[in-house]
Amino acid sequence: MAIRKALHSGRPLLLDAAMGTELARRGADTRPPLWSARALRDSPGLVRAIHAENVAAGADVLTANTFRLHSRNRREEDEGFFLERKKEGVGRDLIALAVDLARQAARESGRLISVAGSIAPLEDCYRPDLVPSDASLAREHREMAGALAGAGCDLILVETMNTVRELVAATRAALETGCPIVASMVTDGRGRLLSGEPVEEAARALLASSPHPDAIGINCVPARAIGADLDRLRAAAPGMPLAVYANTGRALDEAKGLFTEPVTPDAYARLAAGWLAGGGIGLIGSCCGTTAEHTSALRRLLDGYGK
Repeated sequence: MAIRKALHSGRPLLLDAAMGTELARRGADTRPPLWSARALRDSPGLVRAIHAENVAAGADVLTANTFRLHSRNRREEDEGFFLERKKEGVGRDLIALAVDLARQAARESGRLISVAGSIAPLEDCYRPDLVPSDASLAREHREMAGALAGAGCDLILVETMNTVRELVAATRAALETGCPIVASMVTDGRGRLLSGEPVEEAARALLASSPHPDAIGINCVPARAIGADLDRLRAAAPGMPLAVYANTGRALDEAKGLFTEPVTPDAYARLAAGWLAGGGIGLIGSCCGTTAEHTSALRRLLDGYGK
């Protein structure tokens, strides 16, 4: 209830910065299909350190490192990854570890910080053509949402969804948990999801049923391109709290798998000031390619917001 109230308060909650690209930048193994989640086994201390840096930078919400922990992602991974723990529920164990690492960093801050669980697309974030059947979407997202709620998440982020179909299916599954839900889509910067479906259609679909998510948003779109799509979402969902967390661009360093277009923390905060000026923002943060320095720049922005 505190998160739901905060999303409507007019003072946006500050979400943390990227985990996956930051792990890669520091040398962690982030190969698919597990991507950032492999660090839960190989480098849990590094995951916790990144959380702690975002806490020190002023984040109100930490995102647990659960982005690639659906059952199908675990099955696609080399079985050797799981040889140490040959039992049912290993995925839930990793989810619990991810949430606990974020919770440890939150507790040590001495202030109230929420922990969000991440629900990613079942397949590739940028490949709407790979979205599975409706039955698979319902079953696998329900399993994931239940595991996140069972691990004690304060909030569930349904994020980077590239089709209306999966956005709605994952959100419905998350809503079954009773947790506060933020439902977020990835767009092309020209008013459409990567599937080609208009932002307005996605908003209508999310709001068509009751209950509906506590906030709706856009994430992992280049920071210089996200503003116009956010404006369209705002117009399509008047009165709804909005979430926005952009990346630093889609130009990739193929050797390292990193986003390379420079959007400095201060430049990001200047762009974010424009997003805030439109009103209705309940949650703001930063996505792939960003660091705790971006979180710190947003903290400074928000501390002056409304003064």
